[in-house]
Amino acid sequence: MKVIIAGAGPAGLTAALVLARAGIPVTVFERNGGLAEDLRASTWHPPTLDMMGSLGLIDDILRAGLIARYTQHRDRKSGQIAEFDMALLRGETDHPYRVQYEQFKYTRLVHRHLRAFPHAQIVFNANVTGVTQTADTASLGVTRANGTQTHHADYIIGADGARGAVRHAVGIDFEGLTFPERFFVATTTFDFSEVIERLCFVNYFADIDEWLVLLRVLGAWRCLFPTWPGEADEQILSDERTEQRLQAVWPRAERYETIHRTLYSVHQRVAARYRVGRVLLAGDAAHLNNPLGGMGMNGGLHDAINLAEKLIAIERREAGESILDRYERQRRPVAIDFINANTARNRRLMTERDPTERKKAQDDLCHQAENPLTAKAFLMKSSMIEALRAAARID
Repeated sequence: MKVIIAGAGPAGLTAALVLARAGIPVTVFERNGGLAEDLRASTWHPPTLDMMGSLGLIDDILRAGLIARYTQHRDRKSGQIAEFDMALLRGETDHPYRVQYEQFKYTRLVHRHLRAFPHAQIVFNANVTGVTQTADTASLGVTRANGTQTHHADYIIGADGARGAVRHAVGIDFEGLTFPERFFVATTTFDFSEVIERLCFVNYFADIDEWLVLLRVLGAWRCLFPTWPGEADEQILSDERTEQRLQAVWPRAERYETIHRTLYSVHQRVAARYRVGRVLLAGDAAHLNNPLGGMGMNGGLHDAINLAEKLIAIERREAGESILDRYERQRRPVAIDFINANTARNRRLMTERDPTERKKAQDDLCHQAENPLTAKAFLMKSSMIEALRAAARID
């Protein structure tokens, strides 16, 4: 068996590593000139960390990341705090905590591990131009500086992000919506934990005026804000507007130093199909969701490992090709019923502007956090353990 993967993001590289470790030749084609450097996902959920243990990556992730035992849901006006202790998940996972470890560090880590396998290759500056397939072969058209070539394999995995050239090439609809507002992230070296009482590493601040998220990563804090429809990019990213937003988080005499700023659109979409013959989708090419809850990258990694393990089972003659239909049956409902449903719920909680409803939502979160049974039930959903178990039950 040979597998071609479009996209050298977390999902694509993870699938490549799982396949390479099983001795399956794999080539990854990436349209950019190198691995992405932008600061995107940073949250790692417990079951994802469990999977990283089986891939031999967990020690590197824990060494370079920050362990976050607690998550907080705060009301920005009243100061109420609903704090959830992930230690309640002991016995359900080997890693009863989140880890804050940026996506770009992970792709570089996997890239290093892939170099140990001579049958694994990554090709940069390679644009997907088309996909064809027969009953026995899948072919990927790729354009590089020296022209267009066609590469053949047994299977193609489209893990090439929201644009999804592979998804487009096989005519799969990307159903859902794009929100009118975009999200703005400013990363600063200022340590908010020194001035905001009881602040933990993962904090969601709901507000009837302007909600925000504060996430700690190694050496910095990532501050995520909503923007308003019609705001120009230049205004959002400007020094003046960025300073205004950060001063509203914590007023100080000195100006804030920001080491990175990014602005991105927010989607809630799921591919109509995850499989067309020998072509399969994973990660952002298969599903997109708003980042409130940190489920996007994690869900993509779960896709990649699930799919790669099924391809390995086919190669070892432990299963027939019909097992790939099970991949779609398992992972697509998770994207709809768990990932998108939970992230949409998180967005509603954060953006509720009616003061009465906002107070009711915060009171409910506080009551859940205070009771170990309801707190654990909340964490089983928010940590994605429940979603994975539901998928595993699907035949």
